[in-house]
Amino acid sequence: MSDDIKKYFNGLLKKVSGLHVIQITDRDGVPLLRVSQEKNVDFALMPSFIPTFTTACDQASKLGLGRNKTIISMYSNYQVVQMNKLPLILTFVGSENCNTGHILALEHQVDGYLEDIKQAVTE
Repeated sequence: MSDDIKKYFNGLLKKVSGLHVIQITDRDGVPLLRVSQEKNVDFALMPSFIPTFTTACDQASKLGLGRNKTIISMYSNYQVVQMNKLPLILTFVGSENCNTGHILALEHQVDGYLEDIKQAVTE
C-alpha cells in the first residue's frame, strides 16, 4: 500500500472534527487500510460488523429504490458511516457530534485514491 494513500487518509481524518477512524476493507471485511486517532473504537471494526453492512446493503436494495450506497448508524457515543465502493467498503467512525454531512461529502473526493486499492484487490 502506498504511503501517499495512507497520508491522504490521515489528512482526511484530521480535517473532519470528531472523526476517529477511517477503514477500508474488502467486501468480506478483510482490512486493507486503517487510519485512526488515539481513541479506541474497535467495536465497529470487529470482523462481524463489516460483512453485516454488505448484507444490509443487499437487503436494502430490494426495497425497489435502487442500489444502496451508504448506511449511517448512530449509537450513544459514536456514529458509523459505511459506503459501498465495491469491491471495497469504506467505514468512517466518528463521535456522536461529528458532522455526518462532512463525512458524506468525502465520498467522491476519495474515489481517485480508491482506484489504486481496487486494482490491488481485483488482481
